[in-house]
Formats: sequence, C-alpha cells, structure tokens
Amino acid sequence: MKIICKKCFLGVQAENYAQMIEKCLSMISPRDRTPEEQFAQRIALCEECQYFETATCQACGCYVELRAAKKNVHCPYKKW
Repeated sequence: MKIICKKCFLGVQAENYAQMIEKCLSMISPRDRTPEEQFAQRIALCEECQYFETATCQACGCYVELRAAKKNVHCPYKKW
C-alpha cells in the first residue's frame, strides 16, 4: 500500500507549512500537550527514523510535529 504524504495531498506549499503547523499546535489544549522536553525527544527520535521524510511519517502519513505534540499519542512503531 502506498502512503500519500498528507502535506502533498492537501496541497500545502512549503511556505505555508510552518504557519499551518503552528496553527494546529495552538489548537491543542495545554492539558493535552506533551511537555517540551519530551516533545523534543520525540522529534529527535522521529528524525532518526527510516520512515521520516520532510516532517512527515511515511509509515502512517502523519505530520510528525503534530503527533509528537499530543500527550496521549504514540509512534506507530513504538519508538516513543
């Protein structure tokens, strides 16, 4: 099964990507947010992963920053 990059699928252009991510992150309630240190650790693990490509997880198609920012969400490969 081929996984489609959500960024490409939605037609988000690179210059709009950061704004879109920031807007989505701001909509996560503080109670549901991953603590900053843990968020940074999650991002670092994702960046080393074979499925990471241009801020997107090629395994599940998610935006890595958004998945990592949510406290009760986990990596589909249980890396965090």
